[in-house]
Amino acid sequence: MTPFDFNPFGRRNLPKKISEQEEKKLSEKNWVKCPSCGVLIYDKQLKDNMNICPKCEYLFRLNSTDRIKLIFDENTFEEKFNDIEPKDVLNFSDRIPYSQRLKEAKNKTGLKEAIRVGTGSINNIKVATGIMDFGFIGGSMGVVVGEKIVRIVEFATQEKLPLTIFSSSGGARMQEGMYSLVQMARTAAVIGRYQKAGGFYISVLTHPTTGGVSASFAFLGDVIIAEPGALIGFAGPRVIEQTTKQKLPSGFQTSEFLLEHGQIDKIVKRKQLKQCINTLFGFYEKGKQT
Repeated sequence: MTPFDFNPFGRRNLPKKISEQEEKKLSEKNWVKCPSCGVLIYDKQLKDNMNICPKCEYLFRLNSTDRIKLIFDENTFEEKFNDIEPKDVLNFSDRIPYSQRLKEAKNKTGLKEAIRVGTGSINNIKVATGIMDFGFIGGSMGVVVGEKIVRIVEFATQEKLPLTIFSSSGGARMQEGMYSLVQMARTAAVIGRYQKAGGFYISVLTHPTTGGVSASFAFLGDVIIAEPGALIGFAGPRVIEQTTKQKLPSGFQTSEFLLEHGQIDKIVKRKQLKQCINTLFGFYEKGKQT
C-alpha cells in the first residue's frame, strides 16, 4: 500500500461519485430557464427576486403563499373559511374522475381549493382579501371558490374593510357544470352590494385571468390593476377568430393592450404592487375620515 492509497477515514467515508444522470437531475432541479429570453436562472436567485427574470423581467407565476409574502406585512395574513372543500356532486369524469383530480390538486399544492381568503395588513392598513392559486386545477372557479369569495366580501362589508382580490384563473370549473357558472352571478352580486354599502375594491389581474373569472368579479373593481404582460380575456384568440371571422390585432388580450383601450386602470410592476395598493387604500381611508 502506498501513502496515496491510505484513507484515514475508512472506505465508507469516501465521497460518493455522482453519475452524469444524477448530475443532470441536480442541474435541472436547481436551474430554471426563462421562457422569454432563454437565460438560465438559479432557483434561489429567482425566488429572491420575486420570481422575476433578472435579465428581461419576465414574470414567473407566483403561488398563493408567495403572493401573500409579497403583498402583506409579515405574519398578518389570517386565513378564513378554510373549512369548506369542493365535492364531486356530478360524479364527473373526463381523463380521470373529478374526485381523483381534486385529490391530486390537494396533494400537489397543499391547498383545499383554488383560492385563499382572509384578512391581512398592507403597510398597517387592514384589508379583506382573496388570492387565487393557478396551481390548483388552473385556478378554476367552482362552488367553493365562489362561496369563499361571497363570504369574504360579506365579511368586508360587515367590518367596513377595503377589499382586494388577486385573480389567476382559467375560468369556470367545467367539472362542476352549471354549479360553477352560477358563481359568476353570485360573486358579481355580492361585490355590487359591497360597493353600494361604500366599500372600496381593488382587483388585481395576474397571468392568466380568463373565462368566467374575467367575466365576473375580476372586472368589477373600483380600480383594476394588472401585472405587465398578463394574459387577460374571456375566450381564447382562436375561438374569437373562428367566431368573428376576423384577424385579431397584435398583442390582443395582454394587459398592455387592455390599458391602451381603457379596459383596465393601471399596469404595475410586481416590485411596486404592494406600495401601489397601499397608496390607493390610504386615499380610501382618508376619504372615510372626512
